[in-house]
Amino acid sequence: MTSEALPGERQQTILRLLRVHGRVFSAPLAVQMGVSEDSIRRDLRDLASQGLCRKVYGGALPAAPAFPPLVDRHAQQREQKQALARAAAAHVRPGELVLLDAGSTNSAIAACLPDQQGIRVITNAPDIAVLLMARSGIEVSLIGGRLDPRIGAAVGAQALEAIDALRVDVCFIGTCAVDAEAGMWAVDGEEAALKRAMLAASSRCVVVASNEKLGAQAAHRIGGVEQIDILVLEADAPSAQAEAFARRGVDLHHARAE
Repeated sequence: MTSEALPGERQQTILRLLRVHGRVFSAPLAVQMGVSEDSIRRDLRDLASQGLCRKVYGGALPAAPAFPPLVDRHAQQREQKQALARAAAAHVRPGELVLLDAGSTNSAIAACLPDQQGIRVITNAPDIAVLLMARSGIEVSLIGGRLDPRIGAAVGAQALEAIDALRVDVCFIGTCAVDAEAGMWAVDGEEAALKRAMLAASSRCVVVASNEKLGAQAAHRIGGVEQIDILVLEADAPSAQAEAFARRGVDLHHARAE
């Protein structure tokens, strides 16, 4: 691409590179496109103002995906979530104590947990607790606290105190964004604090990330990528993103569609 390219064309190229690589840098983009770094910085500002990327020093990251209420998220990307859930649930061992965070994908994981294996589940999500009550051979405990309807879970001091008193085998942390360098992110500070407590209470951490969450950041950091033991990705997750996590020592698993 040369300097003859229109700003709109450059911006579409930038967005494509963001999807593939998970981050872009102003200086290499300027060389690649034959324009000044000031032109690239203007393009990044324009994209950020539209919510299409997150401008950071020296370049940009993908914007965190939109975070609608839980009831709406349940209806989105059902097939992808089912495939991710099957892959994630396979990492629960018989007899384990599982801490299951709120979220539509984690609800799908709950539905995929095997019966009659002595699994015990602790969750702060009422919908997950109700779902598991009907399952044979799975013991379920519900963490109390202030219910946030957007998150669909108990948060706040009471829930945090309950989690601080736990020690579990494995936790499934819901994130709105995850990056190989910057780690795991949430949009709500109170929710992020609860997720940090879940990490501290768990021997292993499994994170499930759909493609739009990869390489993105949000307002509140949950933890570093080194705290992720297993990362479950979609079957068609961008290879550059997957390789970046693998280089950081994360155990990667890809979902399979059925």
